[in-house]
Amino acid sequence: MKKALLILLAILPLSLASVGTTVRANAHSAVDKTSLWAGVYDELNLERMGLQKEVFDYALRGLQKSTFAKSILSIVDLSQPSTKKRLYVIDLDQQKLLFQTYVAHGRNSGELMAASFSNTFSSFQSSLGFYQTLNTYQGKHGLSLQLKGLEQGFNDNAFSRAIVMHGADYVCEDFIRKTGRLGRSQGCPAIANAVSKDIIQAIKGGSCLFVYSPSPDYLQKSTFLL
Repeated sequence: MKKALLILLAILPLSLASVGTTVRANAHSAVDKTSLWAGVYDELNLERMGLQKEVFDYALRGLQKSTFAKSILSIVDLSQPSTKKRLYVIDLDQQKLLFQTYVAHGRNSGELMAASFSNTFSSFQSSLGFYQTLNTYQGKHGLSLQLKGLEQGFNDNAFSRAIVMHGADYVCEDFIRKTGRLGRSQGCPAIANAVSKDIIQAIKGGSCLFVYSPSPDYLQKSTFLL
């Protein structure tokens, strides 16, 4: 018994040292990855693509507040009109812009610009904040992607409201030519049918989706942006 205790006491400091080294290594790795990701904005020339640096920085900040299964970051920039390609799907590790395309906002959020946002049922408005992508399913819009809102009071009712990413025929340049804007959804980030399957397959299964607008209420109260 005494011999076993001595062996345990001899091993314990080594075990603790190993744990400490692993923790420091993981922390260092996280810092290195964050630094690498911060350079993606300039590497991909996202300013030329219409994405403000401030919005990208907000997205990276929120990305670190939760655990995501993929290094793919999707940004819906609702500070831009719906006639702009304001959905950006970025592979941070590979430093690639996978998609830049049109995305609709909720019909009660505004016409050309999204100005009003809600987390309530039957509001037919978009909800701001950070989401985690979940599983796909076949619905009335074809292949659709479930979303989990991560921010209490801003988008945490998204799953119950059936806010999903799906394809829609009103998300296309022909609709813009006829009406001067994209069609609008019931609150979902709807995208063009032509690219919906590819985008949904790329971001499904635990990646980060950030829906942004310069709403003072959101910017001041979001715990993900602190």
